[in-house]
Amino acid sequence: MLRQVKPKNARAKRAMDKREPLVHENPKTTLFVAGQRTSQILKLCTGDLRMLKKPFVESFMKKNDIHPFEDASSLEFFSLKNDTSLLILSLHSKKRPHCLTLVRTHGHKILDMLELYINPSTFRTLQQFKNKKPAVGLKPLITFHGTHFEDPNQTKWTLAKSLLLDLFRGQEAGEVDVEGLQYMISISAEEEADGEKAPELRIRFYLIKTLKSGHKLPRVEVEEMGPRIDAALGREQFPDPDMLKDALKKPKGAEPRTKKNIDMDVMGDKMGKIHLPRQNFGELQSRKMKGLKRGRTPEADVEMDDADVVVDEETVPKKTRV
Repeated sequence: MLRQVKPKNARAKRAMDKREPLVHENPKTTLFVAGQRTSQILKLCTGDLRMLKKPFVESFMKKNDIHPFEDASSLEFFSLKNDTSLLILSLHSKKRPHCLTLVRTHGHKILDMLELYINPSTFRTLQQFKNKKPAVGLKPLITFHGTHFEDPNQTKWTLAKSLLLDLFRGQEAGEVDVEGLQYMISISAEEEADGEKAPELRIRFYLIKTLKSGHKLPRVEVEEMGPRIDAALGREQFPDPDMLKDALKKPKGAEPRTKKNIDMDVMGDKMGKIHLPRQNFGELQSRKMKGLKRGRTPEADVEMDDADVVVDEETVPKKTRV
């Protein structure tokens, strides 16, 4: 049997209740962890990512001797203690220079991982672009360019797309104000050519500007605001099928209830079906309806003259006698 941890006091009980699964989960928090050895490029990159991810960010400044592909127990422990489902480990070595490891967990257990090797020659920080920066906590527009991300099979590129969407999508919102769309994230990759090096993953951040156009809709322009990240894809760990199935399971009540027998036609009109019980026409009350009274139709008049009217010969005038 599984060991049941009992809270020692009310404060511990509130903390445990807060970590229980919810129908509508809170926004995913990202924990930034530094490895045993880092580089200045990694420090600048993680600093910019923390600024863009605020306020859903936790960070460790102390160095940790962690190698996630050999032993990920430390990351699982950090995820449990800090209640974070996303982790980013920065580690620099001669074999794997300027390496960012994106880690995603389910139930505080490792679900999948991917390494990104940042290109130091093309990297640019957020402060190197002298322009306005977006406000804290805004949702970005995210676009993907390239056929690699549309592969139906599970590849490094599809894993990178899934992880980056979870990393940057922010808080769930049913509606977004147009004024809140202040920046865009463009993620692209070139086509892979035979005999050449694998293409790099290019991540760009752009400010969205709306200008007067003389029409009802404004003219939209984009301006790069940084950081500029080019990275090669390294080692990966795909999710276990059983764990992935459990992670994608939707709890009851998460989706809104749909009304039965109501749909939309091709013109956009709402169509519905009404189910009536079987009717007994013999019990219909029709005596008070003028339209159903006897003798209102010519056929009824003819039947009434033939069957119901008795002619008295003494009261009929002589000229009308037969």
